Amino acid sequence: MESHETELVNYFDQSILEFKEGTSRFEAKLPKVTKGYFEFTEACFEKGALAKKEKQLIALGISIYAQDEYCIMYHAKGCVENGVSEEEFMEAVGVSAAIGGGAAFAQGVTLAMDTFDYYSQN
Repeated sequence: MESHETELVNYFDQSILEFKEGTSRFEAKLPKVTKGYFEFTEACFEKGALAKKEKQLIALGISIYAQDEYCIMYHAKGCVENGVSEEEFMEAVGVSAAIGGGAAFAQGVTLAMDTFDYYSQN
């Protein structure tokens, strides 16, 4: 079991690191595009009429539906960081699966839940 846990640690953290490294490389060549994109997304995730945790749940559902593994992990982590409960998380997975069918359900009950569990423990 310990070996499997180490693999998960490396997978989640490594995947998020790869995203950040890719972003840095892209930013070096297209700084205005990268800056504009991140300013836009940061503004979208600020607290407003919706709380940050609600916005992370929406992003998680869309990520699962789109089967975007990097975003699934990133927003599952964001859910944990913004105080989403396991029940709220699972309901978001369920709604995504209701719209996205079996593929969304599979991503939700595996990658999304594994990421939630990992970041909930740290």
